[in-house]
Amino acid sequence: MEKQKLIRIFDKQANQYEKNRENANQKRWRQHLLSHAKGKVLELAVGAGANFPYYPRGIKVTATDFSEAMLEKAKQAAKHYHMDSDFICSDIEEMSFPDQSFDTIVSTLSFCSYNNPLMVLEKISRWCKPDGQILFLEHGVSSNPALSTVQKVVNPLLYRVYGCHHTRNIVGLIQESGLIIHKVESYWMGMVHLIWAKPKPQLLD
Repeated sequence: MEKQKLIRIFDKQANQYEKNRENANQKRWRQHLLSHAKGKVLELAVGAGANFPYYPRGIKVTATDFSEAMLEKAKQAAKHYHMDSDFICSDIEEMSFPDQSFDTIVSTLSFCSYNNPLMVLEKISRWCKPDGQILFLEHGVSSNPALSTVQKVVNPLLYRVYGCHHTRNIVGLIQESGLIIHKVESYWMGMVHLIWAKPKPQLLD
């Protein structure tokens, strides 16, 4: 999908994201994962700021999103939760930070929408400090054969409507990227994954 069209899809969903009332499982997953965040944090595709209630005190968040409408909602949430935060409106696939800039990098439900998820994984591996951590809450193709078949059938329609792929093998992509996975918890018939990872070792010049 052409990137400007994708941005327009997410702009239109900003109010829905802000008003969305996640179920108890989703809130618990966010809290469980984000309790491990520390130091300087980079959050990819912050959306309407759904993670902000669950960050520990004392962190500094750099929040990115390519949707201006989403960022406006996230800024309001940051004020409400007294977050120490900066905001950047840009496509993460086109962004650049100095290597080893962040102690923690967070992605929650963002890898379904990237055109080149492996490139993004390569970037965040470089941006994360060697002793830092990369935290994921992502959804993808189910480990249940019948359910995965249904996902593959409806995926083209869901992508056109919501800008989101439902058939990506998230754990497989992270393994392929070379990130070091320390822990994985999977839920909802293998559709949802909480992943704790480290950047891949950097080659010395």
